[in-house]
This record gives sequence, C-alpha cells and structure tokens, in this order.
Amino acid sequence: MRAGLAEQGAGDGEKRGRKASKETRRQQLIEATIDSLAKRGYSDTTLADVADGAGLSRGIVNFHFESKENLLVATLQYMAEEYGDHWASALERAGPGLAGRLWAIVHADFDRKICTKRKLAAWCAFWGEAKSRPTYQALCGARDVKYQETVIQLCAGLKAEGGYAYEPEPMALSLCAMLEGLWLRLMMGDGTTREKALEAAIAFVVTAFPAHLALQGPKSR
Repeated sequence: MRAGLAEQGAGDGEKRGRKASKETRRQQLIEATIDSLAKRGYSDTTLADVADGAGLSRGIVNFHFESKENLLVATLQYMAEEYGDHWASALERAGPGLAGRLWAIVHADFDRKICTKRKLAAWCAFWGEAKSRPTYQALCGARDVKYQETVIQLCAGLKAEGGYAYEPEPMALSLCAMLEGLWLRLMMGDGTTREKALEAAIAFVVTAFPAHLALQGPKSR
C-alpha cells in the first residue's frame, strides 16, 4: 500500500513538473513576444523570431499557440491582466483613504514592474492594431472601462470630501487622459523619463485635489 502511494505521489509530482514546464515555456514565449514587438514592431514579428528569442524550437511555439495571432492575443491578455492586477493590488495596499488610493493608482502607472521601455513599446504596437482587430479592442477596452470606473468613483468621493467644483466623470477622463499621454511621451522617446513622468502626474493631481494631496503625498485629514 505504501509502495502504491509512493508511486502515485511520484506520478503526481511528474504531472506537476510537466504542468510547470508547460507554463514556464508559455511564459518564455510571451516574454520573447514582448521583446520582439519592442524591437521589430507588430508586422515584422514572426514565430521564428519569438522562438529564437525564447531559446526554444519553432515546433514548441506551434505546439503552444498554433499561430502568430493566438500568440499575440495571449501576449496582450497577459499584459492586460498584469496591468489590471498591478493597479488593483496598489489600491488594496493603500487602504480605505481616498487620497491614498488616488496617490497609489497614479504611482502604479509608473512602477518599474509595469512602466518599462519594452512593455510600453509592446503596448504601442497593440494599440496601433486595435482599431482593426475586435479581439484587441475587447481586451484593451475591458481593462480601460474598469480602470476609468474606479477613477470616477475616486473623483466622486474626493469631491464629496473636499467640496471641489468639478464633475467627477470629466475630471476622471482628464486624469486618465493625462496618464495615457505621459505613457505616450515615454513611448515616443522624446527625453521624458519615468521619473519625470511621475513628477508631472503628481503635479496634476496635487493641483486638482489640493485639499487632499501635496507634493510629498496624501494630507492628513
């Protein structure tokens, strides 16, 4: 009986190992796709480029994704989920205070985990294709709607606390557009750095919410 259990345990271990290996290879291919998009752009990225970048055979790419389109959709989905999980975690860590939550969501956009040259370039490649590809629109759109709804709620709460004259939805739209514009500047490589972009974003929210925020962070209330 013990021998049978040992054999079963070994079999389970092998299955877990194979599963881990499959997930590892998929992640390697997605990371290599991000690298290729950043280096070559959307149109010039091929399955061969991705395989070479990941150090895997081209057969492995076909096994996991079957086509370039499937690989690109998986990559976009990964990036969208990573971005969404990142800002949601930042909000959770910030606690219930509205000023701290807004401060956290602004900083999350320029965190080193998310705001890198390669990932920004990959986002740019996908955005350039989104207009003609409904799947990309759906993946990007779902992320944008949830994010904007969260920012609207924050703006509404800050207005109620601070007695500001703005309307929450236009203010939220302005804030989101400002953050997207700073990402665009970073993508364009015009000399704007991640640190300068964060400084500009902080200047915006401090001006918009003076009762709640200072350059050093959220004010005590």
